[in-house]
Amino acid sequence: MSDNVVSVDSSTTPATLSFSESFNVAVPFIDRHLDEGRGDKVAIRIHGGGEVTYGTLAAHVNRAGNALLELGLGKGERVLMMIKDSAEFYYVFWGAIKAGILPVPLNTLLRAKDYAYMIENSEAAAVIYSPEFAAEVEPALEDSPHKPKVTLLTDGEGETIAKHMASASPDLAALPAKPEDDCFWLYSSGTTGGPKGVVHAHKDMVVTSQHYAVGVLGISEDDICFSAAKLFFAYGLGNGMTFPLWVGAEAVLFPGPPTPDACHEVIETYKPTIFYGVPTLYAAQLKAMEASEPDLSSIRVCTSAGEALPPDLLKRWVDKTGIPLLDGIGTTEILHIFLSNQIDNVKPGASGLAVPGYEGRIVDDEGNQVPTGETGALMIKGDSLLKLYWRNPEKTAESLKDGWMYTGDTYYQDEDGFFFCCGRSDDMLKVGGIWCSPVEIENKLVEHPKVLEAAIVGREDDEQLTKPEAFIVLNNADDAGEDLEAELLEHCKSGLARYKYPRWFNFVEDLPKTATGKIQRFKLRSD
Repeated sequence: MSDNVVSVDSSTTPATLSFSESFNVAVPFIDRHLDEGRGDKVAIRIHGGGEVTYGTLAAHVNRAGNALLELGLGKGERVLMMIKDSAEFYYVFWGAIKAGILPVPLNTLLRAKDYAYMIENSEAAAVIYSPEFAAEVEPALEDSPHKPKVTLLTDGEGETIAKHMASASPDLAALPAKPEDDCFWLYSSGTTGGPKGVVHAHKDMVVTSQHYAVGVLGISEDDICFSAAKLFFAYGLGNGMTFPLWVGAEAVLFPGPPTPDACHEVIETYKPTIFYGVPTLYAAQLKAMEASEPDLSSIRVCTSAGEALPPDLLKRWVDKTGIPLLDGIGTTEILHIFLSNQIDNVKPGASGLAVPGYEGRIVDDEGNQVPTGETGALMIKGDSLLKLYWRNPEKTAESLKDGWMYTGDTYYQDEDGFFFCCGRSDDMLKVGGIWCSPVEIENKLVEHPKVLEAAIVGREDDEQLTKPEAFIVLNNADDAGEDLEAELLEHCKSGLARYKYPRWFNFVEDLPKTATGKIQRFKLRSD
């Protein structure tokens, strides 16, 4: 097999992937499209910012890689990226990989103290950021005890990567690598505690693109992808970049906040065929559709991840739009979705079946598989698992066991093989000596027509016994009050066991979430 080649045997289920011994993943994701005649095909459309062809993309990736090398960055050094969804994100990410440098996309919603921690923790050689984030990035650079040797804006005034790229060569040979070599990092979203550097290998983006995007979504060169989830975290990185690049499709990027109105405008303008969102957004879109009728007819399938999709929300979405909505679960550590409903096989309330190429099992505290229908810790096996947590051998050893990973989620599996989420393992409540899933109570509350979102946490009563406490976002804040509390309690009694009823109701404007849309229940518990 020639260098930088991956062979896909689609006659097997899952498809069999074979990698050449020398394998730099930038070649099949970027260079291959020129060899296959896509140089003039549009790869990226940026809302309000033009388009980029596969040919232009390849040249600019090479310029970015050369610019980083000329700035003194070397093999294995880290370049932190606080870059909005844009063509520059692609250029820096793939240019770094092709040059043997490790790109580390960071959440652009973070604050200076978070960036300062990551600059120090990663021992970053370079920081590249969009001007929009200067107010948080620049104080972080001042405060961090580690000082990167290169600091650049993407564009605008001052020292920019764009200026260095303008004088760099558009030709760059990929630095030799192996499929298992370090390729890029992501930082975990930190639903419990501080963020952790997650190290991924060259092969991992191929694995997720082939097994999920092709194997589950049936993505092809004719698709147009629009992800409301941003490129800086694992879900958006696949949706908005690696999936379309893998098959030679088109990506639509929207740099701004993904409000319902903005998403509907992008969909009507660019006619995407696949839309990737999170439950919170789908709920908000349905609310917006009460006052308008956006044209969503181009979309053939939608995906949902980040937080369990309530069955009632799924039903209302399909009833309103007629578009399949596939709930699934992925993690930063596994890079993308590993359990998913299928286009022709959806079970409401379930995270779905194991994605081809992955295995799932539910185990007890001793690591033994539990019987069907019983809850336990979810473990996943597959070829896109992280190599390790950076500078955290204890967490690495705790999470990875003989090729399997503990996800930190509590699940059960039904007789059809579908996996059902019961919440984060550390979110589970023990009420009256019985384990209780916050997700089940939340789903019941969201069925009520006045409720937009809900989160359940444990709170001690006067007897210091844990009981469920509800935090609720209403469709209309004016409905809040004791009468609605009584109404919601009766609603819960219609479908939940007595010990699961919320004992307290709090009406709030919003719920704390990670960038992926996961409710940060630990923040509610600390209030």
